[in-house]
Amino acid sequence: MTAPSDAGARHVSLRSGVYADSVKLMQVSRDIGARDGVSAVLVAMATPLNLELAANMGLAPDGAVSPDQLLIAVRADDEAVLAEAVAAVDAALAARERSSGTAQAIPARTIHAGLDALPSDGPALAIVSVPGQYAVAEAADAIAAGRSVLVFSDGVPVEAEVALKRAAHDAGVLVMGPDCGTAIVSGVALGFANVVRRGPVGLVAASGTGAQQVSCLLDMAGVGVSHVLGVGGRDLSEAVGGLATLDALAALDADPATERVLLVSKPPAPSVAARVEEAAAGLSVPVRSAALSAQTPDLTAAVEGLLGDLGVAVPDWPSRPGDGAAAAPGAVLKGLFSGGTLADEAMLLAVPVLGDIRSNTPLRPELHLGTDLSASGHVVIDFGDDALTVGRAHPMIDPTLRLEALAGIAGGDEPAVLLLDVVLGYGADADPAASLVPALTAAREASATPLPVVLALVGTEGDPQGWSRQADALAAAGAAVFASNAAATRHALDLLGAAR
Repeated sequence: MTAPSDAGARHVSLRSGVYADSVKLMQVSRDIGARDGVSAVLVAMATPLNLELAANMGLAPDGAVSPDQLLIAVRADDEAVLAEAVAAVDAALAARERSSGTAQAIPARTIHAGLDALPSDGPALAIVSVPGQYAVAEAADAIAAGRSVLVFSDGVPVEAEVALKRAAHDAGVLVMGPDCGTAIVSGVALGFANVVRRGPVGLVAASGTGAQQVSCLLDMAGVGVSHVLGVGGRDLSEAVGGLATLDALAALDADPATERVLLVSKPPAPSVAARVEEAAAGLSVPVRSAALSAQTPDLTAAVEGLLGDLGVAVPDWPSRPGDGAAAAPGAVLKGLFSGGTLADEAMLLAVPVLGDIRSNTPLRPELHLGTDLSASGHVVIDFGDDALTVGRAHPMIDPTLRLEALAGIAGGDEPAVLLLDVVLGYGADADPAASLVPALTAAREASATPLPVVLALVGTEGDPQGWSRQADALAAAGAAVFASNAAATRHALDLLGAAR
């Protein structure tokens, strides 16, 4: 990475008692960074990761810093431009939506207050998306009021998750999450979800991007979903024991619109997987597993098996060839993912071919990268992991960290094949190709060796971004694009094999 320049004027400040949503802060940073004469800007909560980014920009704050503080760091060509930029930051942070001359009621700030303002037969589902330390109380209020709850928040202690899910079971409701990024309930998309048709397949998903991959492939095959019930990435761990998965399976079994169920998950704890399998065998609705493991590493294969169960022909999954660039001799795999389950799937498919792969979310603990995201050799990074999203928007919204890693790979002396995912749908970047295409172009031009790019594009034609529009733009930049993450991974492995 190029060392930051000290030229120009700089402003670095910390503010206490201020909190803003990470998506809003990302947008402020982007808007201010686009101003003429502004060369660097970071407006973010002062988490360790964001402080590291500020240091890389030459804008690290002095003295003691708390992650509860707001960091404002700006570099500009001169003092006048800097003053205008900082004033624009202040104005953006102070902005509030205003009504056009009419009085507005103060919105409810807690689940309890919101439910009090509604009739007793009001909404049956509450959504919690606040910092993790506050999410437990809000979710508990929803359960006590007899509502199911989707907990989008991460950072919830596992013991609190267990307590919430046990309380929900006793109350006859469902907890989706914590860290549940994707759900579709009765056709209503929640969090990161795609525009898919209604149909007979219910999904229980301890995985957000896994659920998106499966639901999008089903849609491409002409098969719709009844519900997608996310249960949180830890639900099938030994600590949680599949509490929400068991309740979600029972709920889909009782749903007349659901004729088949597919269980989607990262590798589960074996004892929990056995418990869930036993429970599924006692249901009236057939349940097929798409839980990843060394023996079942392929979500696309699980979808194709389900299509066979339904008597539906497997289509030719869409793809774009890209420019057909070959890998340099000795190239290694560099996987830069926004989806944790897609990263796991790629590693499970690649390990038998490549051997050990290091990661921040490795298949084996001894292969953990720690914070060294620029390590040599075969590497797969999940940029959506909790450790990389504290105080930051998810990489499906904010690609900054991944684009920096991409530039670092291009600037290194290690030949590589790049494997990435791009996930479309509600809540995601409105036009991911707009930032990724120039970054890929610059990386390939900067690389001393050929840099083939292989990309898994998860989405549908009905998504706001449009699968084909994004695929065409990315392929025009040279990337080989696949609707199936498994197919993308195998293509990357073929490129690496041909380079040996």
